[in-house]
Amino acid sequence: MLVRDVMHSPVITIAADATLAEANEVMWRQGIRHLPVMDQGRLVGILTDRDIRLATSRLAPVPFTETARVEAVMTAPVLTADPLDPVEEAAQVMRQHKIGSLPVLEGRELVGIVTGIDLLDALIKMTGAAKPSGRLEVRLPDEPGRLAELTRFLADRGLNIHSALTYPADEDATHVVLRVNTQQTRPLAHALRQAGFRVVWPPEKPWSR
Repeated sequence: MLVRDVMHSPVITIAADATLAEANEVMWRQGIRHLPVMDQGRLVGILTDRDIRLATSRLAPVPFTETARVEAVMTAPVLTADPLDPVEEAAQVMRQHKIGSLPVLEGRELVGIVTGIDLLDALIKMTGAAKPSGRLEVRLPDEPGRLAELTRFLADRGLNIHSALTYPADEDATHVVLRVNTQQTRPLAHALRQAGFRVVWPPEKPWSR
């Protein structure tokens, strides 16, 4: 999944010479928390609702009034994404820099914005959690052919895999998270354990041993 698949477009923006009161009104009216800041058609910064709250707080080292200009408070330069960036790379940038959004540039043109909520929506889509399905998580040795054995086991039972994600558990093992077209996952997990697979989810009930 790419950034272009989850970004918001067209983008609501604010001019650099707008006041903080005007920016706050736009955020409140549109129900958003991030405003890319434009100057003569060019992205020059980004403003958040938190920036406005901090800038106008009496506790701020140098408090601004609501008539202060956006350019005095905005973050610049601003980190951006490309429409063709994988969503996981955008998530990594946002996590590393502890930011809640990335304006999306195609060349120098602002074409969208991606937020933390958008990335959560992407995660739900990528895991298949939005459609009726059952969840399995299996720990596999990090060896060639082990994932194929697991998918073959499911295929032999007529089960379709809606989604599959993997992540490293340690140096010697990988966890595979699957969404399959059945919600009867406990009997399936039992069959997997009987076949020698190490099932992490659903957990084994004490009385089923």
